[in-house]
Amino acid sequence: MLIAITRDISPNFNQCELTHLDRTPIDVELAQAQHHQYQAALRQLGCEVIALPAEPDLPDSVFVEDVAIVLDEVAIITRPGADSRKPEARLIAEALKPYRELRYIESPGTVDGGDVLRVGKTLYVGLSSRSNQAAIDQMRQHLAPFGYAVQGVEVTGCLHLKSAVTQVAADTLLINPQWLDAAYFKAFRLIEVDPGEPGAANAVWVDLGVIYPSSFPKTQQRLIEHGIRLIVVDASEVQKAEGAVTCCSLIFQKSGKM
Repeated sequence: MLIAITRDISPNFNQCELTHLDRTPIDVELAQAQHHQYQAALRQLGCEVIALPAEPDLPDSVFVEDVAIVLDEVAIITRPGADSRKPEARLIAEALKPYRELRYIESPGTVDGGDVLRVGKTLYVGLSSRSNQAAIDQMRQHLAPFGYAVQGVEVTGCLHLKSAVTQVAADTLLINPQWLDAAYFKAFRLIEVDPGEPGAANAVWVDLGVIYPSSFPKTQQRLIEHGIRLIVVDASEVQKAEGAVTCCSLIFQKSGKM
């Protein structure tokens, strides 16, 4: 059984953190409706969706991916790079306690889960404005007993590693090579985003298919041509908050290796 932990949109979503985008008004009601569509897509892919309540004092808290990294054996509670988001970690830790043993990133380490791409037994971690080498070193210590490798990847021009690359099939990654060095991923089949859609590399892969935003039709067509089954959702409002489809869920097997 796959679990997908989500959190409802904060009524103060317009106060979200922004790094690379100019602030534009977010339609919170529309964002909430789109989020419900996203949750329905997760259910369509076989996930049991746990919808945590909205947190009015934490505008970015819908982006649950950033505050935890959930593996089969253990969950790492992150220390987000933005100070306003650090209180989110405690809330997600409480939600994950029934499912996993918890480990924690400590100061001076900072890492957002959006910077962590797991492919098999390797975790690729973006070195970005939100995630640093100290966190990577701590992750290596936490995960070495379980046989994971942790590889830092320099990221430029975007907020997180998974803004630039995500997995869309067992052997396939969707990538924007302008925002990172594709050589890190030379062992995989790579699908490049359309050059006119630089933000199009973020997708949620679950075994039965891929959740993909409707705002990137040219890259969407490339995925279809490569045989990727898509469930297309409208993510326009979370994109205004510098979010994407991976950001809004933590997906993991209900029974890990405790």
